Amino acid sequence: MKHVRAIVITGNGTNCEREMAYGCRLGGADVVDIVHISDLLEGEATLADYDFLNLPGGFLDGDDMGAARAAANRFRYRKIRGTNRTLLDEIYRFIEEDKLVFGVCNGFQLLVKMGLLPGTGKREAPEQVVTLTHNDSGRFEDRWVTLKINEASPCVFTKGMREAYLPVRHGEGKFFPASEEVLKEIREKGLDVMVYCDPETGEATSRYPLNPNGSVGAIAALCDETGRVFGMMPHPEAYLHRTNHPRWTREAFPEEGEGVQFFRNAVEYLKTR
Repeated sequence: MKHVRAIVITGNGTNCEREMAYGCRLGGADVVDIVHISDLLEGEATLADYDFLNLPGGFLDGDDMGAARAAANRFRYRKIRGTNRTLLDEIYRFIEEDKLVFGVCNGFQLLVKMGLLPGTGKREAPEQVVTLTHNDSGRFEDRWVTLKINEASPCVFTKGMREAYLPVRHGEGKFFPASEEVLKEIREKGLDVMVYCDPETGEATSRYPLNPNGSVGAIAALCDETGRVFGMMPHPEAYLHRTNHPRWTREAFPEEGEGVQFFRNAVEYLKTR
């Protein structure tokens, strides 16, 4: 069985890298390295050495110009020292080699603004066709939400899962497509991996605070058509153990938090591909 090497990128405002790395370890990754983005841009580390790329949450570049916008430009346009390639070029190569990419919160915003999600553009000119913008509430939302998982989605990370209960922590989490046609394509291809839902009915909802940011279609997560590039606004790395749950002292929960399964699915896919 193949050994899995995971990389978690840090720097320039990320703040969830240790939790993300711990999720990879609990999921079964054999090697987990936290690597500063500068090491990648300077050629001191390379994505080619890894199987599982993790882009954690935080506040990249202080969210100047919008969440992850400056970072997306850095990935798209800055050349890696000594080469004519960008980090976006390296990520495309990574994806072509049947590897996995996981972005959470700020990492999801980064994938969207690089044009990697929902991934309908061309490699030569990746196009951003959706965005994650300011919450309808006009404030930072820090709360737990119920999520319904699209079992028809090609997403590798959610195989066998039907729902999840996870925290959100963001000011710019509202999913918004460029057009109705884009939204229709996302739905037809099953790229809408998770939606905010009403825990009583189990159905997608636009009602606040169940939908904490006003996301169109209640969409909380996206994958590309391969199912191997995945981004989500809720934080699975923030629920890795029962003591992370807000009611852990009042109710009985399994030792393992619900967030671990996302990482386990990824690692199992990589070990058996």
